[in-house]
Amino acid sequence: MTDVREIGIIMNGVSGRMGYRQHLVRSILAIRDQGGVELPDGSKVTVRPMLVGRSEAKLAELAAKHGIDDYTTDLDAALADPKWEIYADFLVTKARATAIRKAIAAGKAIYTEKPTAESLEEALELAKLAQDAGVKTGVVHDKLYLPGLQKLKRLIDSGFFGRILSVRGEFGYWVFEGDWQPAQRPSWNYRTEDGGGIITDMFPHWNYVLENLFGEVKSVYAQAAVHIADRWDEKGEHYTATAEDAAYGIFEIEGGVIAEINSSWTVRVNRDELVEFQVDGTHGSAVVGLFGCKIQPRNATPKPVWNPDLEDTHDYDGDWQNVPTNDVFLNGFRQQWEEYLTSYVLGTDYPFDLLAGARGVQFAEAGLTSSAEGRKVAIERLSL
Repeated sequence: MTDVREIGIIMNGVSGRMGYRQHLVRSILAIRDQGGVELPDGSKVTVRPMLVGRSEAKLAELAAKHGIDDYTTDLDAALADPKWEIYADFLVTKARATAIRKAIAAGKAIYTEKPTAESLEEALELAKLAQDAGVKTGVVHDKLYLPGLQKLKRLIDSGFFGRILSVRGEFGYWVFEGDWQPAQRPSWNYRTEDGGGIITDMFPHWNYVLENLFGEVKSVYAQAAVHIADRWDEKGEHYTATAEDAAYGIFEIEGGVIAEINSSWTVRVNRDELVEFQVDGTHGSAVVGLFGCKIQPRNATPKPVWNPDLEDTHDYDGDWQNVPTNDVFLNGFRQQWEEYLTSYVLGTDYPFDLLAGARGVQFAEAGLTSSAEGRKVAIERLSL
């Protein structure tokens, strides 16, 4: 009979969109329902969630819906119980650091959404506290697990691009203002005082995508904008947005690669997916999204000639070749959860820790500083 170890996980903030959909339903419950994660020795590790939140009624409803026995509104009591080994945080950013400090003090392993804190100073403090306490930490790096970016990683590792020259990223979509159609994002996203802003939200993602695929980011130049100031909240009440709804960034990467990424909640989509990256190299180029990946090698590149006097009838889209899906890709959040749990049980080093999370916060702070001061901001290497 296969040995199965059950790990108790405190899940704080599962009533929120991301905590519920991606972490509870598509990750932890999926792992539980498949009987756990198989380890290299053939044994398994499975999970038992403890739901934590402010509304007991909401928690009870979620627990009943998904066959979960454990839930509470008392985080301190859950942290004091040794059967819960891991603390997972999906709260709003403003509440995250306080809860993580408590979990570290209780000796729990940490797994958290990002940004890990509201400031670099606080993010480094959490990483140092965890290091001193000797607890394993993990920070969500979900974009790395997208099928499109996994295909891109394979292209990079194979040497397809030759020398990589540049990266162009486009992310975003139109988020309704909330007056005549409800907004698709919560109103706190548009209030600086509540931890909102697309730089705080998205730049930590771009940091780990760039550093894990292309190299260490050396500098940031960004321009933030509040394109739409008049918005309406969940109750239909007007408020004035104080946090940027778009950001335009240029990033220098070691080795001379230049990345340019536009992030916007005020853009109408004219691309195949909600996020796309184009990578250009001396031997070839690729365009990837969440799922898709298409390539154009050097020996199949057309030779355009600029002539504004004649209509250009060439089908440039037809010059690209789709990369086949040769693997079975799990939900990215679930895949990272499985890797973290395996690392936790085996005691191996885990690269996406609270220090990696702090680098994301550093990146966002640099973007905000750059926009406010109108200058390029150097990124210093972090250490504890």
